[in-house]
Amino acid sequence: MQNNFIYLDNNATTPLDPRVLEEMMPYLTDMFGNASSSHKMGRLLDAVVKRSRMRIGNLIDVNEEDIYFTAGATEAINIALQGLPSIAGRAKHIITVQTEHPAVLDTCRFLENTGVEVTYLSVDEYGLIDFDELEKAFKDNTVLVSVMHVNNETGVIQDIERIASIAHHHCALFMSDGTQSVGKLPIEASSFIDILTFSAHKFYGPKGIGGAYFNPRMKIKSLVYGGGHERGLRSGTLNVPGIVGMGKAAELAASQMTEDKARVGKLRDTLEQQLLTIEGAERNGSKEQRIYTTSNIRFDGIDNEAVLLGLKDICVSNGSACHSFVMQPSHVLLAMGLTKEEANTAIRFSLGRFNTAEEIKQTVDAVAKTISRLRAMAF
Repeated sequence: MQNNFIYLDNNATTPLDPRVLEEMMPYLTDMFGNASSSHKMGRLLDAVVKRSRMRIGNLIDVNEEDIYFTAGATEAINIALQGLPSIAGRAKHIITVQTEHPAVLDTCRFLENTGVEVTYLSVDEYGLIDFDELEKAFKDNTVLVSVMHVNNETGVIQDIERIASIAHHHCALFMSDGTQSVGKLPIEASSFIDILTFSAHKFYGPKGIGGAYFNPRMKIKSLVYGGGHERGLRSGTLNVPGIVGMGKAAELAASQMTEDKARVGKLRDTLEQQLLTIEGAERNGSKEQRIYTTSNIRFDGIDNEAVLLGLKDICVSNGSACHSFVMQPSHVLLAMGLTKEEANTAIRFSLGRFNTAEEIKQTVDAVAKTISRLRAMAF
């Protein structure tokens, strides 16, 4: 089935790279066995799983045995946050940020109901944290600082290496939600990150598979029992086709990251420069400190839901896909100081490996016409 969409919602999910699908196919058909079985097919599948683990480890510069497979970043985040050990039986204290993904924020709110203390750092108008506020947030029982690498709505990049250094100075662990950065930006996780979470479908792999890197010195409590898979951390039959796909996607990301950055970044810049010529258009978030895939722009006085409807076959977003069913302003933009009215005028354009210059041209024309039509209807 051929679609006629222009897809600019790659922060929600990327398309499956055809090379990834090709590598997955044998494990969706003939090689259908269980990788934990001791027969010949099981042993062959176990070797394939190990190869994928190695490819992912190479992508983020960690040892393969420190990679754990999950159903995605959301599950990995829950395992990490809920599985943190206590300090000598005392209540734990976690530091995070108001602009984190709901997977982190909702889990932290759940943990607060269990007695865990959580501090939510603010951000400035560009979406960046204040390091003085971070320093002052530490307590004697602080066990973890959790700050996402790249924001899913604005593309803003936090200085996670500096944040990790501060956390370690205070004898706390550092965790980063790498969902929007793994496979797109170079990450040497073993040098400063204690926990890194990610999902394959954000870097051209399949949905339903993700993982986490855990510093080997850490002890994380299991949340899923029943067989002792993934070295006892997450029981359950391994999703071999998904794991194979994520491994191939990781290999491809490592080999063409520089190429993707140059080409996609040029398309993003062209799109943004032209959209900002529309009257009342303003960029949200830092211009310099953000990933090359993302542009978040608000159009003064125009409801973003109306824009989405008006663009028809052009796929863009008005916030996180994980909260798209909730009709409320973006918590990220509100934390950056925008009013509810301003936040409700924002559109996220997120580009990827398979976008073209012609698609960008068509999108600019369509957005300009839609904004003009909506403004004319308002008078």
